Amino acid sequence: MKRIICLIIYKCFLSWLPATDNSLTISRFIRFLRSKVAGGCFDYCGKNVNVERGADFGRGVGIRIGDNSGLGINCVVRGPLVMGDDVMMGPDVKIITSKHNTMRIDIPMREQGFLPKQQVTIGDDVWIGANVIILPGVSVASGSIIGAGSVVTKDVPEYAVVAGVPAKVLKYRR
Repeated sequence: MKRIICLIIYKCFLSWLPATDNSLTISRFIRFLRSKVAGGCFDYCGKNVNVERGADFGRGVGIRIGDNSGLGINCVVRGPLVMGDDVMMGPDVKIITSKHNTMRIDIPMREQGFLPKQQVTIGDDVWIGANVIILPGVSVASGSIIGAGSVVTKDVPEYAVVAGVPAKVLKYRR
């Protein structure tokens, strides 16, 4: 029941409030409200979590977000998703955990339903740039950076800087 009430308040009111990426005094209050209400929708919500304007997390089922992490402006995420601590997310990020079944050719793909959801895991201290797409089953290891506009189709190693379509390792931060 708590989740339903939090979803109604978030989707009808709080998701439409201004983004908190500015220096307005009210931004702190908006950030606090969105964090508390949206956090009530998630399976787990750490301390000091930032949920930005227009973040779409469905019903919040299967989503776990660590301390000091955030969902970026107009992002779309679905569970199962595990985000570590100190994760930065740019605007318009998409984290996808399901895909259509396409195995049969005797019936249209739209009638085949979905394959089982695959968890996306994001480690600690990760920076996800704007317009990134992360596909089902991917793990992004701690300390990684994903460049803007990338499509992440495979696991990302620790401290890697990846970019491109599909995303490839450009260098390591170490």
